[in-house]
Amino acid sequence: MKKVNVALVRLLQFVVFVQFTFIVIVYFGALVLLPLDAIALLIKLMAVIGLHGFIAALISIPAVGYLCLIVYKTPNLCKMVVDNGIELVKTGKAKVEGFNEIIEAVKA
Repeated sequence: MKKVNVALVRLLQFVVFVQFTFIVIVYFGALVLLPLDAIALLIKLMAVIGLHGFIAALISIPAVGYLCLIVYKTPNLCKMVVDNGIELVKTGKAKVEGFNEIIEAVKA
């Protein structure tokens, strides 16, 4: 019965690990995809106005680049965003390692 309990705890540990890995990947992926989505939306908006897609891209890419530059130059904003992601990683690691104590208690 102990082996079954240990296996169940290991399974839950793996599920928590996968969950936090997914959350961290989504968090940092969103940081990359947000500017790309802003470019796509600006191109579509300019297409509604009547500009061709290529000309709209030539206008929207520098505009979004400038917005990214403003965000980058804002004091402590980039550091805070990255630190939040690092805190997610640390929290996930602590939760996964917390299962080791449960496994030791089940084995005893």
